[in-house]
Amino acid sequence: MMVLRRRKVRLRSNGKQPAAKGEIMWIKICGVRDITTACELARLGVDAIGLNFYEKSPRAVTVATAEQIGRALPTAVTAVGLFVNESADRIIEIARRCGFSMLQLHGDEPPSVLAELTERLPNARILRAFRFGEAGIGPLAEYLAECARLQAMPFACLVDAHVRGAYGGTGQTVPWERLAAEYRRDVWPRLILAGGLTPENVRQAIEAARPWGVDTASGVEASPGVKDLQRVAAFVTEARRGDQTFSAAR
Repeated sequence: MMVLRRRKVRLRSNGKQPAAKGEIMWIKICGVRDITTACELARLGVDAIGLNFYEKSPRAVTVATAEQIGRALPTAVTAVGLFVNESADRIIEIARRCGFSMLQLHGDEPPSVLAELTERLPNARILRAFRFGEAGIGPLAEYLAECARLQAMPFACLVDAHVRGAYGGTGQTVPWERLAAEYRRDVWPRLILAGGLTPENVRQAIEAARPWGVDTASGVEASPGVKDLQRVAAFVTEARRGDQTFSAAR
């Protein structure tokens, strides 16, 4: 019988600033497709796994499989339902069936969709993905202003690289220093850094971008949709080291 050894996990207080000294980086591995891998990732110490319902992705899962994975996870690990341009009705249907407490919107969903989800799923935490490109932080700022007007701010903003025609999983990185300089931690939601993160660069990325959490998919894979557990273990180790360095420097 597999024993899942887990540290106590917390959510950082309000997400308006980087974590206080002693707090731990939130780590999510996205694009998990089977129960065995999900349980192994939990054993390795991740905080969340992403279950992708975008049918065009090589990392997509069925609702039935996602439901089974969710039941198999220890309570300390959060299963996150990831959606790309799905209707609110469909998102809510899947969220209720799978028991998701956290949802990730990774497409072109307008703030009105967040408002509807917030109203109909009041206990769900929503991660809103943004693709950071040449336009910089401006589009994100406008989006969050509308969310604030609708009283539907996301729990966190997941910032990925902008690649035309792609909704994540490209392996391209975000300009970390620019993001750190432009992201308004004092008034905006928690910052989750994504985009091309690997065991080789995640420590540097954390030190440069100062996020609340990190997210990777392709950076820890042997092939699209197939996780390399040795790379996941290395990613978790390096993310913790980067967090410790960042905390010590505050």
